[in-house]
Amino acid sequence: MPEGHIIHRLAIENTRVFGQRPARVSSPQGRFADGAKLIDGQVLTEAQAHGKHLFLGFEEGAWLHIHLGLYGGFTFGTGPAPDPVDLVRLRMENDDAYADLRGPNTCELRTPAEKAAVHRRLGPDPLRPDADPDAAWRRISGSGTTIAALLMDQKVLAGVGNVYRAEVLFRLGIAPHRPGRELSRAEWDAIWADLVALMREGVGAGRIDTVRPEHTPEAMGRPPRVDDHGGEVYVYRRAAMPCLVCGTEVRTETHAARNLFWCPTCQQR
Repeated sequence: MPEGHIIHRLAIENTRVFGQRPARVSSPQGRFADGAKLIDGQVLTEAQAHGKHLFLGFEEGAWLHIHLGLYGGFTFGTGPAPDPVDLVRLRMENDDAYADLRGPNTCELRTPAEKAAVHRRLGPDPLRPDADPDAAWRRISGSGTTIAALLMDQKVLAGVGNVYRAEVLFRLGIAPHRPGRELSRAEWDAIWADLVALMREGVGAGRIDTVRPEHTPEAMGRPPRVDDHGGEVYVYRRAAMPCLVCGTEVRTETHAARNLFWCPTCQQR
């Protein structure tokens, strides 16, 4: 599932391609046909992201709510749109470009009130200017759930996925199994600040890079990482490989139904 930086990139790209212009909207697959008719020809006035949720606002007040889920994808192209292939749930186009949405978990029109209700269900997003880290801290500091599980709970913190979760805990030396209530406020502030910085870099680069300059392939004389997620990381998907910092074997386990990665030597706090 795409992490939050990808959804913010999609908001930026939709604004660039369709913002303040009428968009022709259709549903070649047919599953969003009624909704597409309601916004067809309207101007896209705003695009927002909150965590893993994308919202496209149209001139008459409707919001298109998209959640890609595990299998969804949003692709853009230039020039006249070709005949749709595969199952295209949503197509947006103008005279210069088009975008196809396939396989989303959610593709629905929302009223402003319904959109606001979605936001209320989500925790603060480190990439949003209105994010309140205190709201997440209140839930974390009173919880006996592990910090690893809390960081993935979208009601606590929106947009953080498995990669950012594993990497920020490693970078700060925090053991993933610690209960949230055992974290200090200083540790939470450090987690939040690191997430803000890393995720902003991810928006710009379109990939997740978390290693510090001294641990890059060039600095260490090691081969670059080869992985379909891209980016240089410390522990994510590096199970049984030596830690880039201390050489200890990186561990993995299933934790709250997701794969967790950590270094038992570097993450003892």
